[in-house]
Amino acid sequence: MLMQLLTEIRSQISRHVAGGNSCAPMPGVRLVAATAPIAQFRAIYEPGLALIAQGAKRTVLGDKVFNYEAGQYLVVSVDLPILAEVIRASREEPYLVFCMTLKPASIAALLLETSAGNGGTAGAGMAVCDASTELLDPIARLIRLVDHPNDFAVLAPMLEREILYRLLSGPQGNLVRQIGIANSRLSQLSRATSWIRSHYAENLRIDELARISGMSTASFHRHFRTLTAMSPLQYQKQIRLQEARARLISNAKNVAAVGFAVGYGSPSQFSREYSRFFGAPPGQDIKRLRAESEMHRGLV
Repeated sequence: MLMQLLTEIRSQISRHVAGGNSCAPMPGVRLVAATAPIAQFRAIYEPGLALIAQGAKRTVLGDKVFNYEAGQYLVVSVDLPILAEVIRASREEPYLVFCMTLKPASIAALLLETSAGNGGTAGAGMAVCDASTELLDPIARLIRLVDHPNDFAVLAPMLEREILYRLLSGPQGNLVRQIGIANSRLSQLSRATSWIRSHYAENLRIDELARISGMSTASFHRHFRTLTAMSPLQYQKQIRLQEARARLISNAKNVAAVGFAVGYGSPSQFSREYSRFFGAPPGQDIKRLRAESEMHRGLV
């Protein structure tokens, strides 16, 4: 039954995003396909579920490496800057993924109706697990609804809720539960990661982040590293550099001004850290990204 469901999900995703692309049949849900391996790229994962129906991917968080393939899913519980690559994909057997955002309010509402209210302690903010038949079944039924728009508006939210319930009941249920519990350790640390993402250009004060999280400085340091696999300063640096890259892609005329805008007082320091992080100086990196974008646009 499990392989039958996985085969159906694979077939449905491939049909809806033929040729390698993505579609969003409803807010918070995406179907993704890639017909060739994708080289390492930097991104920020937000809380969500990613089920691989075909192919394989590698994600690096700090010093932790997560490899996952068809029949496995990744759960992310908090905003995390990562390094990722699609390591198995081809035109004959494309990389196929079902993605769903994990919304705190939806999880909290579901927890109110179940006995699964004990959030436990926060571990790493990312985990990989084998998918069960119970999880694959509502995912398959949700994708089937894409072909029936009149039914979709009514039934899709119910299936999204069932998927959340299966996640909560599964091996990573504790990780998912904490997303919806206001006073969980994860929720406390999420206040700090949200603050850093909103104030990345400002000087980081660990004592202030600890206060925002409702923890002592020592406890905050320890739990933050456990959750993100990096220190708060390393987390801020990754957020700064990814924001700088996004700004440069839209306007690469003044590299120094972009560096200053994201919190670097020295152009040389900005260029040095950018090169170390992305593998090339800002101007060279952005030129390459734009060339790749034009190439991909021609293939679609």
